[in-house]
Order: sequence, then structure tokens, then C-alpha cells
Amino acid sequence: MEKLQAALDKARNSRRERTDPGVEVKPVAKETQPSGVDARWQALTSFDAKDADLIRHRVVTRHARKEATPFDILRTKALLQMRQNGWKRLAITSPMPQSGKTTTACNLALGLGRQRDLRAMLFDLDLRDPSVHAFFETQPPYLIGEMLTGAVSFEEQALRYGDNVAVSMSLHPETDPTRILLAEDTAEKLTSIQDAYEPDVMIYDLPSVLVNDDTRAFLKNADCALIVVRSDSTTYSQFEHCQREVAEQTNVLGVVLNAYRHDKRTT
Repeated sequence: MEKLQAALDKARNSRRERTDPGVEVKPVAKETQPSGVDARWQALTSFDAKDADLIRHRVVTRHARKEATPFDILRTKALLQMRQNGWKRLAITSPMPQSGKTTTACNLALGLGRQRDLRAMLFDLDLRDPSVHAFFETQPPYLIGEMLTGAVSFEEQALRYGDNVAVSMSLHPETDPTRILLAEDTAEKLTSIQDAYEPDVMIYDLPSVLVNDDTRAFLKNADCALIVVRSDSTTYSQFEHCQREVAEQTNVLGVVLNAYRHDKRTT
């Protein structure tokens, strides 16, 4: 009986507190804003790209479709192998230009972006001939070289595609790209970005290995590398030379054979 009376008294007092204007009522907590890593990603300026423009540049992984399947397979195989080895930094290069390395890099980035539980970053480090901006048909506010040398912050320079893909690119070539790619300041900058934004994969679109020393200067900062070769133009000696150069600096994750034409008449 005493317990029942105590419960009734407690309920009566509770009703009185809700109706008595003299009783202080604590405000209901508002929904909290993103903090930490989520807030840093949301602070990046967002951009969008038209599907028709992407397809014109052979970037087909924005949505799941038949054309995206080869890149989706590459994405999954690369991601699983990188996770198995604890790798997060993926360089993409080729023996010679016009092999499709930037196309591969952009498709991998957007393919990873479709995985909502992942965060991916794409850096256009082909500083003599930057072209990622043309693939997305957008203009970054600052050059990637300005960010890497500390003139502007990553937050100011990089753009965000969707919620989970960050793209750092340039509009104009750098006058001395090797100086930037070889610098310890660049390595430290990339490490600070990785620590602050915690991406699952950082993709570096690098120059072709056999045309200058830029890629050699940078590969020490990558955990692994994909080599893109073009079936109708890359010679075996070029591929062999490139593979040897890359393997001296980092792990060769695999080789992508581009522009292969399968003739059903030969099967």
C-alpha cells in the first residue's frame, strides 16, 4: 500500500511540474551537428557533374550499369587486396601517355563513392599535364600545387563529390613539378590529410613513368600501384621497364590492360 501511494505522489508531482509556470523546464536537446571527421568532410565545397559529361569522358561508374562492370571488378579486387595488406594509398601510372590511367583513376574514385561506407580521395598529381578537372568539367578554386606547398589548406582547395569522394585537382601545369613531388613537405601534407580525413583509399593519378622523373620522385609515398597499359600502343619493353621502375619504389598491385579488342571470330 505504501509503495502504491508513493507512486501516486510521484505521478502527481510530475504533472504539477509540467503545468506549473514557476517550475523550470529544461529545453529538449537539439540534434547535434557533425563533428570531427564527418564535419571536415562536410566542410569541403561540393560539386556535381552531369552524367552525360562523365560518359563522354568514359567515366561510367557514377551508377551501377553494364559499362561500369569492368571498373567495379577492378575496384573490388583492388580494395580487397589493399585491405588485406593494410594499404590505403594507391598510385595509378602507365609506361607512356594516352594509356587510360586518368580514366581508370576517375572511374575507380566514383566506383568507390557508390560504397556508402567508404571514403575515397583522388589527387591529380600529373602536374605537368593535369586533366582530372576536364573529366569532371569543373574548376577548382586553387591549384593542387598551392595546397601541397602550404599556400592554401586542403579544405580550401579540394572539392567534394557526393558525401564521400574528395577530389584535389588543377587547372594549369606546374612549372617545377618534380620539386613538389619529391619534397618532404608534400609527404607530410598527405599524411596530415590522411590523419584528418581518414579516407579508406587515396588515389594518386601520376604521370607516365617513361616520360620524366616525376613519378619516380613520388612513388615512395604510395603503398601500391596499378600500371595501365594500352594494348594497341604499349610495347612489352616499355611495360617491362615501367614495371621494374615501379617495383623498386612500391608494391605493384596489378596491371590493367586497356583498349583490348576481343575478336569473337578467333574463338
